[in-house]
Amino acid sequence: MRPVLRLSRIDGFDPAVPLPGYETEGAAGADLRANLPDTHRNGGITLYPMQRALVSTGLRVEIPPGFELQIRPRSGLALKHGITLLNTPGTIDSDYRGPLGVIAVNLGADPFTIRHGDRIAQMVLAPVVQARMELTETLSDTARGSGGFGSTGRG
Repeated sequence: MRPVLRLSRIDGFDPAVPLPGYETEGAAGADLRANLPDTHRNGGITLYPMQRALVSTGLRVEIPPGFELQIRPRSGLALKHGITLLNTPGTIDSDYRGPLGVIAVNLGADPFTIRHGDRIAQMVLAPVVQARMELTETLSDTARGSGGFGSTGRG
């Protein structure tokens, strides 16, 4: 049985913008669309190189307990235009009920306009395991030990 992700539209946003959806049967992420306020619907939001903006989806979510919603970039926007997301993957906790926004950034060389209704990100519902924290004097040894960034070599 699939978990249920409940969605609610925020008053004043466009109800004609489609809800998130999986574009193919095997898709892990459901595409999120920009649902812009009246002030930006006609012209969109233009991101200049290195500029970031919080883009509204016009939605709130109710995530089932034991899950999180991960917000991730869309690979096509990243490759073609340099548009990605900050705080990636963004985590939406199951007890959050506020507006669902996407922090987009333009890492490309040219301005890019996000238009009303554009697919701007994807969301993945993922299980969460909360750990029990335990302070200890020693940690077990491993072959890697304390080797950090790049310590396992290339290839």
